[in-house]
Amino acid sequence: MNYRIFGRCGFAAGEIGFGAWAIGGSWGKVEEADALRALHRAIDCGVNFIDTADVYGDGRSERLIAQVLKTRRERVFVATKAGRRLSPHTAEGYTEENLTRFVERSLENLGVETIDLLQLHCPPTPVYYRPEVFEALDRLVEAGKIRFYGVSVEKVEEGLKAIEYPGVRSVQIIFNLFRQRPTELFFSQCRKKRVAVIVRVPLASGLLSGKITADTTFPPDDHRNFNRYGQAFDRGETFAGVDVERGLLAVEELRRLVPDGFTMAQFALKWILMFPEVTTVIPGAKNGRQAEENAQASDLPPLPEETMEEVERIYERYVKRDVHHRW
Repeated sequence: MNYRIFGRCGFAAGEIGFGAWAIGGSWGKVEEADALRALHRAIDCGVNFIDTADVYGDGRSERLIAQVLKTRRERVFVATKAGRRLSPHTAEGYTEENLTRFVERSLENLGVETIDLLQLHCPPTPVYYRPEVFEALDRLVEAGKIRFYGVSVEKVEEGLKAIEYPGVRSVQIIFNLFRQRPTELFFSQCRKKRVAVIVRVPLASGLLSGKITADTTFPPDDHRNFNRYGQAFDRGETFAGVDVERGLLAVEELRRLVPDGFTMAQFALKWILMFPEVTTVIPGAKNGRQAEENAQASDLPPLPEETMEEVERIYERYVKRDVHHRW
């Protein structure tokens, strides 16, 4: 595992982290034993950054992480999120009282006195124009409830607005072979301000694993079934917002670029890591084998420049027009 400095937070994060949404819920059934094995194997492989949220399985993900970390000696940096417990999920709900209540619940779930990194969980766009929200987060830092804070965003514009606040230490954003817009301006601004970049949805909900076909079906409790067109939350979170049929065509083009010794998923992860502005990538894993395969992507050799150029051409040919200006 290779490590990168996490913005201005003073620690080095593994290039590959662990995204703990799938072990919480909305990805079909994941047995507790498999989830625990996935977490343990990730840490065995050098993963020291885990991303979760209070709504993943209504706290299940946070509690599973706590269970594992109680038995490990390694220092693992845990990031969680707050805001999506609001119902309705409105900008007006992002008050100091509500955020404090969410933080207290996550502290209990994680079994810690201080949360390493709290992220606003893809709040409505108006939240980024409310300084009082970020002032409330500053007070939670002062109170010792959270060590650092950042944001998880849907749109590049939200990330650019968020990093205007000096307390924002990280931005979590969707970036992958099918979602390349962050390279245009966002990355350079984060580099300039020393803001950590956490990349989520790196495999486009499995599309970029190369294992999904036109005949693949998903269980009712899997967001790839119930949110394909944004029925439950932002469409960009499912298959990165890409039309599945066009995405599969692009995958077949990309498959021929995968170097010997790489899986398709590792190729997709390594492409992301070719951008030095990226701090850590957080693919999910439902079992130990997936966690190990993800972590191994860090140690694979860099991709050739001609491969990077061909990836861009495939992006422009198949998906850019559908996603580039939406997010």
